[in-house]
Amino acid sequence: MKILNDNLIIDTKVCNNFFSRFKGLMFKKNITIPLCFPKCGSIHTFFMRVPIDIVMTDKDFNILYIYKNLKPWHIVFFKKNVYYTFEFPTGIYKFNINEKIKVN
Repeated sequence: MKILNDNLIIDTKVCNNFFSRFKGLMFKKNITIPLCFPKCGSIHTFFMRVPIDIVMTDKDFNILYIYKNLKPWHIVFFKKNVYYTFEFPTGIYKFNINEKIKVN
């Protein structure tokens, strides 16, 4: 999946099987590629080594929630109407509530 943000094309890995969803960004020292979790309304940052930015959208990629600089060992509990959850490196990409993520 590719995302367009501030004229940048961001390659994003879609985690759509059990192992990729389970592992996510755990134990990573640096994040080289953002992740997308379909049908995911809650996440945790257990066993992560670095903070991350979280963007949660509906099925049409309208941004509903943003969590910036979420530190390891935190939980974002189930959020209503969320379909996609994206995990990004902290502070690199800029998203705003009520925007739509452009996906290619």
